[in-house]
Amino acid sequence: MQTGLPKRNVVLLGAGHTNAHIIRMWRMNRLPDVRLTCLSNYPVATYSGMLPGVLAGQYPVDRMEIDLVRLCASSGVRLIVDSLTGVDVESRELHFRDRPTLRFDVLSVGVGSSPNRDGLPADADNVIPIKPMQSFLDRLEHSVTSIGARIDRPLTIAIVGGGVGGVEIAACLPSRLDQWLDAKPHTTTLITSGGLGTGLSSRTTRLLQRQFELRHVRLEVGRRVERIEEGKVVYDDGQRGTFDLIIWATSAVAPAVLTLFDLPKDDRGFLKINHTLRTTRPDTPIFAVGDSGTIVGEDLPKAGVYAVRQSPILWENIARSLAGQPLQSYRPQRRFLKLINSGDGQAIGEYGPLSVRSRWMWKLKDWIDSRFMDKYQTYAEPMMEAMEVPNDVAMRCAGCGGKVGPSVLSKALSRLALKDSPSVQVGLDDPDDVALLELRGNGMTAATVDFFSAPFDDPYLVGRIAALNSASDMFASGAAPQAALTVATLPVGHPRAQEQMMCELMAGGVEELDRMGAALVGGHTIEGPQMSIGYAMLGRIGGEQKAVLKSGIQVGDLLVLTKPIGVGVLLAAHMRAECQARWWNPLMMTLLASNQAAAEVCYRNEVSALTDVTGFGLAGHLLEMLKGSQVSAELWLDDLPTLDGAEELVDLGVESTLAPANRAAETSVRVSEVLRLSNRYALLFDPQTSGGLIASTSEANVASLLSSLKNVGVSAVIVGRAIERDGQTELRVIASHSGLS
Repeated sequence: MQTGLPKRNVVLLGAGHTNAHIIRMWRMNRLPDVRLTCLSNYPVATYSGMLPGVLAGQYPVDRMEIDLVRLCASSGVRLIVDSLTGVDVESRELHFRDRPTLRFDVLSVGVGSSPNRDGLPADADNVIPIKPMQSFLDRLEHSVTSIGARIDRPLTIAIVGGGVGGVEIAACLPSRLDQWLDAKPHTTTLITSGGLGTGLSSRTTRLLQRQFELRHVRLEVGRRVERIEEGKVVYDDGQRGTFDLIIWATSAVAPAVLTLFDLPKDDRGFLKINHTLRTTRPDTPIFAVGDSGTIVGEDLPKAGVYAVRQSPILWENIARSLAGQPLQSYRPQRRFLKLINSGDGQAIGEYGPLSVRSRWMWKLKDWIDSRFMDKYQTYAEPMMEAMEVPNDVAMRCAGCGGKVGPSVLSKALSRLALKDSPSVQVGLDDPDDVALLELRGNGMTAATVDFFSAPFDDPYLVGRIAALNSASDMFASGAAPQAALTVATLPVGHPRAQEQMMCELMAGGVEELDRMGAALVGGHTIEGPQMSIGYAMLGRIGGEQKAVLKSGIQVGDLLVLTKPIGVGVLLAAHMRAECQARWWNPLMMTLLASNQAAAEVCYRNEVSALTDVTGFGLAGHLLEMLKGSQVSAELWLDDLPTLDGAEELVDLGVESTLAPANRAAETSVRVSEVLRLSNRYALLFDPQTSGGLIASTSEANVASLLSSLKNVGVSAVIVGRAIERDGQTELRVIASHSGLS
């Protein structure tokens, strides 16, 4: 069955309670001919309701985190981890600093709220804002431990903001401080301009006061903090308070991203919405949910309970909006159960006039929070179902009839900022059947081509990686890329959807081509079952420069690797929704790291042999070098750099589909049975997309090489040594350079 690109796009900005529900529903019942995209600043979403429990040691940190990388992969949702720079409401476009414009048919804004930063200087080293919550614990631990190590008296901490969030932090933080400070004395002070909590009854307030007495938390009630000055709290009466660390948890205001929307807003900057959760601007398909929206005519606190109740209404109204049907109305509840974690295995529960502090209230809160998180922390393997071609798209031809239409290509190219190159005589400005280049001066012309299917659903990043992957052979050979022709496959779909995908693919590729000094001069694009892209590249090696081949290794040379391995197993895991968010960023950093600077350093340091590590894996490419050089080598397994999560995934049985074929190289590998069973050994055969370089150099030169690589931001590692071969060329894998296995 042919696969197809959906015609319409629904975008979720932020992954708060309500938008997360849309992702969950999407997995169970996708809307026809619609693509769902989640746009987030972070690859994880943090559930604020469990933060106090984490501080109190009642939950591990990952219990309060939703792994968006795995959740989106398992739900068939495209994830973009990036920040907006602009919003065109009229044209329904989202703008970014680097990546192309993202168009939407329906947008749901769920970015929460932020503490009011009035009076908070940007350079206050001892102030920790509670948002962004994804990094709050790391920032807090770093500050507590570093400040605690510098002083020889009790650490003093103030929490500014007496809402329910600040109250729970004050109640639960002492337990975490005991752990971080290793029993070093500390004091906690809660400063609030009003009463304790927001809208809590007098009985609940008394229970909180009693709890703070038991926890030795000082209260400064009715004191307004006007500003932070020189690291000190300045009250509205002019008095000052000195604290080692200040946690900023003041009243909620709109996050900065909402200023990008030319839509009606309330006095705190939140988007005004009606009871359908849609903006009050007529005929505008933008919803705002949770804290992000303020329902006109309602006086509601910013509380997560409303976001949860809005979830089914949003799901229904997205579908209705796409279908042009009347929208449903959301009616907020007037009374709800408030549960406050007191940090000692109990909780305070308030419902109407009733208020109780007990252990079973904590059990109720734990049950509610855990049940909520269980819905979003189940990352089952996605169903690999095909998407039918949209009804308004005819069955497609193969052969040359499978080319993408000229209007799609011309519109996509018109959206790119293509740069001129003096080498290009005939290119995309006035295209012909061929591109013509004038390669001036003496030297050699280098040519190479590479091509792959997209390993994940982000055309912009895939385009960048494809350009880097295709140019890697150029860099390794010492050639300067001059020109590139793209080869791409787009799924069948509406021309507008194909144009958007093509634009994103090419924008990513052109961005990297510009950086390496190469011009895009043409290409060929067809329709096929899945997105794929590659580049045929032409380059030049200067007249005085000689290409360094992979067959120049000398006995005694040390082998230097410029990138960690494990790309293949992590990409394979991502296809099964098993690549965790904490592994995703290091993986992307590796894939998007160009080999150009590292190759130039290798050439300046006159390495004896050089190649890049790609599809055949480290073992396969290293054996090619050894056989061409007529030498053998030791590879030191313990020194081999691996990507975060790679060895753990191997232990779970995850591997790339190419890995078994790469193991054919084992006939030339000598290794003990103990090491053969290790996870790190298995990664020798893991195929690398946009992998690093492996260079050989003399022992006398290696320190200079490593230092020069470090100066350009490359953390290279010595992983082995060339030795004389005894008969056939062998790769001898040992545990370390001592030779012990």
